[in-house]
Amino acid sequence: MGAPPATPAADRALARPRRRPAAAVAALAALVAVAAGTLLDLRTPAPAPADAPAAEFSASRAYEHVEVVAAETHPAGSPANDRVRAHLEQTLRGLGLETSVQDTVAPEAGQLSGSAGGTTLARVRNVVARLPGTDPTGRVFLVAHYDSVQSGPGGNDDAAGTSAILEAARALTSGPRLRNDIVFVLTDAEEACLCGAAAFAAEHPLAADGGVVLNLEARGRTGPVIMFETSRRNAALVGTFGRAAPHPVGTSFAVEVYRLLPNDTDFTAFLQEGFVGLNSAYLDGGAIYHTPLDTPESMDRGSLQHHGDNVLALAREFGRTDLDTLDAAHDATYFPVPGGLVRYPGWLTWPLALAGLLAVAALGWAARRRGRTSLPRLAAGFGLAAVPLVVAPLAAWLLWAAVLAVRPGHAELLDPYRPGWYRLAVVALAAAVLFGWYALTRRAVGPAALAVGGLGWLALVGVVLAVVAPGGSYLATLPALAGAVAGLVALATRIDGPGPVVAVTAGAAVGVLVLLPTVVLLFPALGMGMGAVAALFSTLLGLAALPVVDLLHPQAGGARGMAAARARRRGALPALAAALAAVVFAAVGLSVDRFDAAHPVPTHLMYALDAGTGQARWLSHETDPQPWTDGYVDGTERVDDDFPGLGDAELRTGPAPRADLPAPKVEVLADTRAGTTRTLRLRLTPQRQVRLATLHVDATTATVQSMVVAGRSVPVDRIADEQRWDVGLVFHAPPPEGLEITLTVTPKAERVALRAMDASDGLDALPGFRPRPADVGVVGSHTSEMLAVARTYPL
Repeated sequence: MGAPPATPAADRALARPRRRPAAAVAALAALVAVAAGTLLDLRTPAPAPADAPAAEFSASRAYEHVEVVAAETHPAGSPANDRVRAHLEQTLRGLGLETSVQDTVAPEAGQLSGSAGGTTLARVRNVVARLPGTDPTGRVFLVAHYDSVQSGPGGNDDAAGTSAILEAARALTSGPRLRNDIVFVLTDAEEACLCGAAAFAAEHPLAADGGVVLNLEARGRTGPVIMFETSRRNAALVGTFGRAAPHPVGTSFAVEVYRLLPNDTDFTAFLQEGFVGLNSAYLDGGAIYHTPLDTPESMDRGSLQHHGDNVLALAREFGRTDLDTLDAAHDATYFPVPGGLVRYPGWLTWPLALAGLLAVAALGWAARRRGRTSLPRLAAGFGLAAVPLVVAPLAAWLLWAAVLAVRPGHAELLDPYRPGWYRLAVVALAAAVLFGWYALTRRAVGPAALAVGGLGWLALVGVVLAVVAPGGSYLATLPALAGAVAGLVALATRIDGPGPVVAVTAGAAVGVLVLLPTVVLLFPALGMGMGAVAALFSTLLGLAALPVVDLLHPQAGGARGMAAARARRRGALPALAAALAAVVFAAVGLSVDRFDAAHPVPTHLMYALDAGTGQARWLSHETDPQPWTDGYVDGTERVDDDFPGLGDAELRTGPAPRADLPAPKVEVLADTRAGTTRTLRLRLTPQRQVRLATLHVDATTATVQSMVVAGRSVPVDRIADEQRWDVGLVFHAPPPEGLEITLTVTPKAERVALRAMDASDGLDALPGFRPRPADVGVVGSHTSEMLAVARTYPL
């Protein structure tokens, strides 16, 4: 075979339309229309009014429950939590449902413990109601938690899920009975340790045979509800979700990412006990997460409607399904498109990934055979296509670093209060990098070679994802496959006719359909601190659309001298416009996203008192304290030696006035010895209203062999080697009468030293505390505003 013909500069493209400006406008208009349809499909539904039909979900009716549940901060064990629980019981019993309270002590699930180590438990009181089925094949569990963090009322997290379930229960009881049991589970102590869900899933009689769990969460105040987690072998579950949910937003990529992250919700406890199901939440507006701003008024009722529409429809669908048929042998790959959810079997991941590679290789071979490029140019195109994939995320990271230099308070937020302009800046910056790179390399390498090189990277990323996160492989594989097929079609038609433009536009449209929702959903899911990830996927989208990007440039080659210079200047215009847009968007973001009374700068402060020595300290986890916090702390140290229940991280500290507060009381109920062991039966009793209590054993005085808490034998988890405290216990929502704890130890000294601590919330009444100004807020942390009192007891 002879060498391919020389490649004229004017023909180094997949499409060379006669009317280039008109073709560019038409192609861009088509892609904008696809993008608009994709974005519109991610909108939340309109909230249904209070007079909506009884069988339908109404966000207006559900919101009435939100106002009750989130009327005040109500962490587990608080009097406010008791009032919320009473409302839940009254509402469910009023619907004629079999309702009970599971009152027990349970260990944690997941990894949410705030202790320095050891065992975490809580007293929980779950509200459970059942709607019996007519001929059950299993049970469907609608789950949300009704407790809040100590730092906010939880208007969204999780009054939204709780209220959506109450309204769904009303709708379900107003219609014909379903085949399967529907169980409504409103859990306690989720924020503390997932203990309520752990208690129900492991111990409640209704959970004994497992079933399908639909868990409802929120980590923000607005945005579409995303089904972001599933049990494994989810194909049948996802099929039901895509078929029955009226607004199915979810991606298998999100499931893969969540499985890799150390995050937990109540859903974790159910998965650990062998349940199957789906986990859903809305995520946007994360700046208010776990803060006093998470009020009912902050809620987007469209997001509440989205939650309710989906959970009601899914409860009905699973309620009439033979649940024995739900098991599937594989995970599904799925993603949203306008009008529904695309899904296909996970076993197709590798065939499609390999097909994408082969299709791109075939396109490169065909482009060379048709004289559009050469092997050296193809190699150069592939190598150079890696540049924007590296530079765009780096530029996004540098952009956010610059924003943090101006607004350091953003570092304590999941996302800025008004992130929209910053998100646009990241996308514009990625476009500027891509357009600038293309303008610089297009003349030397050729449009066809760069297009094949970009698709080659998409195909390669698809293979890598098939290895590390199979459910996300579609993000690169499908655009690569579509782009390669479109390129082959373009090569098979006349280069200066309309066919190539139509083909490459169709290929780029697949990239928009697949990648744009991911870019949009990644921003609220990961926050601006991880905006570089969104920039990476934006760049992948740009690589998928390179043949259309080429239409924005003058025809390759064919110009000399001044004409060539003018052509290069015109080719640089897209990059300059995108760069200018990035600067403008970032500047507008900084201008409008200022801290004020409605959007306060987050700060973190704690108070810790050693009741034995009388020493008190202010503590903060802020690495670069805000001016208000700086008025309390002036140094850095670890405090785990005195307050092991606060963890072993270095904290900012400063001296504080001593408050007249009692330490928790430790009483010896029995003390027996047998050989080399000593058994201590103790009662740990807080002397004030507290959220949690801790007990740690001094490793220099004894080694703990076993521990029983509130009648429950719990594992003895060592904290760490070379630390003073050997074993720790953290108990959330301790009862007023105290906890009975039995320790079996091997003594190392005459006296066994125990360190007892309890913690309440609220610093306003402390001596030396100056209330925050209106524009200074509370960071969303489980230790914000904590007031800890500790004392050592030698026994």
